Amino acid sequence: MPKGLKRIEGKELKYFSLFSLFLFLLAAAAGASDSLAGGLLKIILSRDALITDYFELVGYGAAFLNCALVFALAVGLVLLEKIPFTGLTMAALFMNAGYALWGKNLLNIIPVFLGTAVYARVHKAKLSRYIYTALFGTCLAPLITELIFLLPFGQPWNLFISAGTGILIGFVLPPLSVHAASMHMGYNLLNVGFSGGILAFVIVCILRSFGMESAQVLIWREGRNGWVVAGLLIYFALAVWLGFFINHKELKGLFKIMRHPGRAVADFVLMDGPGATLMNMGLVGIVCVIYILLIQGDFSGPVVGGILSVFGFAAFGVHIRNYLPVLGGVYLSTLLTVYKPDTPGIQLAALFAAGLSPIAGQFGILAGLIAGFLHAVIVMCTGDMYGGLNLYNNGFSAGWVAIFMVPLVESFMKRHKERKRK
Repeated sequence: MPKGLKRIEGKELKYFSLFSLFLFLLAAAAGASDSLAGGLLKIILSRDALITDYFELVGYGAAFLNCALVFALAVGLVLLEKIPFTGLTMAALFMNAGYALWGKNLLNIIPVFLGTAVYARVHKAKLSRYIYTALFGTCLAPLITELIFLLPFGQPWNLFISAGTGILIGFVLPPLSVHAASMHMGYNLLNVGFSGGILAFVIVCILRSFGMESAQVLIWREGRNGWVVAGLLIYFALAVWLGFFINHKELKGLFKIMRHPGRAVADFVLMDGPGATLMNMGLVGIVCVIYILLIQGDFSGPVVGGILSVFGFAAFGVHIRNYLPVLGGVYLSTLLTVYKPDTPGIQLAALFAAGLSPIAGQFGILAGLIAGFLHAVIVMCTGDMYGGLNLYNNGFSAGWVAIFMVPLVESFMKRHKERKRK
């Protein structure tokens, strides 16, 4: 642990507290109190299958209120379990904040937390050991909500079985995630998205065998709201500025981060300090915003949520040097295939291709371009496998890209090195 990290943790707590306050202020500024309460209730009572944009469903105010509440709950859980604010913590918290704009709410994430707590108790361990699996495992929150609508038993049985399924998900994900990580060998940063996709596929197949099938939806706000774009850019610029001062007005740590391949576990807070990490996070966030602007994409709830998620993972494996190649690969796919850069699924694929950044970091630009291309074409097919009930569909697709590519690239590079040595 870098010298002075414990001292910095107090500042990081203030940083997260200010972000929560910022979200609450956004909610208050964007909607009246009655519309906020009604919108939040509508979020809780609505289906959350991919893609359900809360900006379009209930407006900006209620969407940001839900985001603030989910983020505050996640921060509270981290504080309760006395988890240090590392890079992985940043990734987990901002992932929850991002997806609270399109799929997560206070009701559908709690059963997963409870299931993980039960798993920890059964194995006579503290919840803190599995806290990150619990936080990331909320990717299956839409499945919990969907069961309330799909099951034929009526209330309150549907609600009871739905909550029980959420607890089961939280109980199963910890061992499944460990095994999934060994499959892609740390080259997919969105590991729980991969294990969650496997679990969602199994559950959906069981439901379909009983005649219950979930259909994907597309609720999506088009356009580029000026104050949302400005708010993101200002927030990311402030992160760079704050990181610069925490890092004693030096850029050395930032350049050191950019030399890391990014393969998990690459916790930039622990390796290079909070200051350099915040600078990196801000720069990656700015790159995401600029890319969406350049392709004339939409700053919908999912896109803003995706940007916040990638911003978080810029503390845990992602930086400009290893992200730009896979981002370029996704854009390349739009020049060679039937997909367009502003297609909703492709916009999200471009952002979440960040999960494959370690491939570019480890094997070079060409490998990153190929990984981004494959990610874009695969992610457009995988959502149907589980009816849109795994929020981290990009993490699931990234896992398959890594499993497919890494052995081939390693084999080729090994052979090339042997020839060069001879």
